[in-house]
Amino acid sequence: MGKSTLLNVFLGEKMSIITHKPQTTRHRILGILSDENSQIVFSDTPGVIDDPNYKMQEAMNDAAYSIFDDADLILFVLEPGQEYQDEERLIVQMKKASCPKFLIINKVDTSQPQILLDLKAQWEKRITFDQVHLISALNRIGTDHLLQSIRDILPEGPVYYPKDQISDKSERFFICEIIREKILIQFEQEIPYSCEVVIEEFKDSKKDGKPFSRIRANILVMRKSQKQILIGKNGAAIKKLGIESRKSIERFLSRRVHLELYVKIKEKWRDDDRLLRSFGYLH
Repeated sequence: MGKSTLLNVFLGEKMSIITHKPQTTRHRILGILSDENSQIVFSDTPGVIDDPNYKMQEAMNDAAYSIFDDADLILFVLEPGQEYQDEERLIVQMKKASCPKFLIINKVDTSQPQILLDLKAQWEKRITFDQVHLISALNRIGTDHLLQSIRDILPEGPVYYPKDQISDKSERFFICEIIREKILIQFEQEIPYSCEVVIEEFKDSKKDGKPFSRIRANILVMRKSQKQILIGKNGAAIKKLGIESRKSIERFLSRRVHLELYVKIKEKWRDDDRLLRSFGYLH
């Protein structure tokens, strides 16, 4: 927990959506931090799902485990209360990984010191870590020191991306993520996990001499009852969702936006290979 918050702190941008709900991150997102002397490519992955119930969750797990194939450094971020079993695939892979590994214990500002020390000792017995860092990603405690430690340990290599690029994902992707974040915040229970956001139209123009974007997005759900909840009585819920999404999209794009949201039913989209491929879960 807290890995998306940590990535956003490092990059100074809102690269990954953050809510209190689990399984918020669905895709592997690269965040690119460049300065005059270096470039670090961070990879924010979905959280591992112990028992995936459909193909989308299987794809999310594949994205999470893919870091073991190409990482120069693994940051294992956890917080007090999280439990892992030694036989879990994630732990097995962590033990096998030959690259350096940092244990990052998050939320130090809300935990008792002895709990943190016990957690640190427990994990150091299970996995050999090169370094251990106690941080609060939300309040930026220990994050500067962690970033410098990352710089110090990473091997030298070529620059892979232009200096002004901050991610491998497009504006469309982040707009979908913003809308999905607002769905996670506004709605409870199964509704957010049954939704996918698709941009149907994204046109840049000018209005009153200033940059302006017109965006039309579809929110896919699996059942009629979910559509009714998203729309709400007399359209109140979808109106609120549109207002909150538009505000954040305008901040992200630094221009005014006209946003239209529509809800459509796509039964079993989470198990549809063609749709999952078009949404970027399968390659």
